[in-house]
Amino acid sequence: MSFRYSDGCVIARSYDAKPYVKMGEPYFQAKEKLRRHSIVAFSSNYALYGDMSERVMSLIESMVPAAEVYSIDECFADLTGVRGSLTQFGRDVRAKVLRCTGIPVGVGIARTKTLAKLANHTAKRLQAHTGGVVDITDDFKRDWVLRNTEVKEVWGIGQRMTVHLEAMGIRTAMDLAKADPRVLRDKFSVVVEKTARELAGTPCLELDEADPPKQEICCSRMFGKRLTALAPIKQAVATYTARAAEKLRAQGSVCKRMRVSIRTGMFNPDEAKYAKGALVELPYPTNDTLLLTRAATEAAAQVYRSGFRYSKAEVLLMDLRQPGEFSDDLFAVTQPAACDRLMSMLDEINGKYGRGTMRTASVPGTPDWGMRREMMSRSYTTRIDQLWRVR
Repeated sequence: MSFRYSDGCVIARSYDAKPYVKMGEPYFQAKEKLRRHSIVAFSSNYALYGDMSERVMSLIESMVPAAEVYSIDECFADLTGVRGSLTQFGRDVRAKVLRCTGIPVGVGIARTKTLAKLANHTAKRLQAHTGGVVDITDDFKRDWVLRNTEVKEVWGIGQRMTVHLEAMGIRTAMDLAKADPRVLRDKFSVVVEKTARELAGTPCLELDEADPPKQEICCSRMFGKRLTALAPIKQAVATYTARAAEKLRAQGSVCKRMRVSIRTGMFNPDEAKYAKGALVELPYPTNDTLLLTRAATEAAAQVYRSGFRYSKAEVLLMDLRQPGEFSDDLFAVTQPAACDRLMSMLDEINGKYGRGTMRTASVPGTPDWGMRREMMSRSYTTRIDQLWRVR
C-alpha cells in the first residue's frame, strides 16, 4: 500500500490505502498509523506524474476512436466501432498500458459516463474477481453493480448530498437510478438529475475531446520552513505567479484579476494564527509574467503582518479571458504584441532548456524556503541523471 503527500498532507492514496488514510490528513498525525499498516509514503513528484500520465493517455488514445482526458489519472474513451468482446478489449488496453509503463489501471465499460465511472470503481473494488476490467453494458450486470454500490460512491455525489439523499430513502446507486429525475432537479439541481438519468442508462454527458480553457488557475505550495520576513515570502509569491502565468499562456488565455494570499500553519496550537488575501485588479487583461509578478508581490506586501510564522502562499488567477474578447488599451505601458513576443521567447527557452532557465530576478534559483520533499521517488523519466538502471 502507498500514498502520496505534499506540503505535509495526504493528496493521493492507492486504493488499498484508502481505508486507513484520509485525504488532506496531516502527515505528522498519520505517521504512526502508516507504520502499523505498512503503508509507504512518497513526497510529490509532479514532473514524473505528469510525464507518466501523458504516456498512459497516449497509449489509450492510440487504441480507441476518441478519448477525453478527464484528469491526470482518468480518461473517458468512445468505443463506437470496436469489434468483438468489449471485456477482452478492456483487458488488451490494460495489458498494453501495464507492459509499456508498468502502471496498473482499472477499466470500466458502460453506456454512459457515470455508469463507466461506477464500472471502473467496481473493477478496482473487486479486482481479485474482475482482473481490473468490468463491462456493464449488459442490463443484468449493470443492475447488480447499481444494487451493490452505495450512493456515496456515485460520481458527483458528495458527502453533503449523500446525507440529503439518504434522508429521502436513496441509499444505493439503484435507488438513485429509479428516483424521479424531475423531483431531483427541483429539490437539488440539474446535475443530480443528469446523474440519475445516466445511472438509468440515458447519456447526458458528451465526450469532450478538447479540454475547455480553465476559468481559474491556481498555484499554491507550503514552504519548506516557516517564514517570518517579507522578502522570502515575496520570492515565493513571485515564483508561484511565474508558474501560474506559464499555465495561463499554455491555454491561450489572459487574466484581468488575481488574488494573492498567505497564511500561517493551522495545526500547531502554540502558533499564532493569521490568514489574509488581497484581490488585485490588473490595468488590462494580460499574460505578462512581469506585470503579474509586480502586482502579486505588491499584494503580498499589503497582506503581510510581522510577528507571524508563515507556512503557505497562494496565487489565484481569475476573470480569465481569450484574446479578442475585449478592446486593447492604446495607452498600455506594455503593448500586447511586444509582450507576446517576449513571453513566447521565455516559454520557448524554458521549454528547451528546462523550467526556470530564464526567470524574473525576483525568482530565486534554489530557494531555502522550497517545499520539503524528503521522501520523493526518483525522476526516472524526466531527469537524465536519474534514469532507471537495469543490471
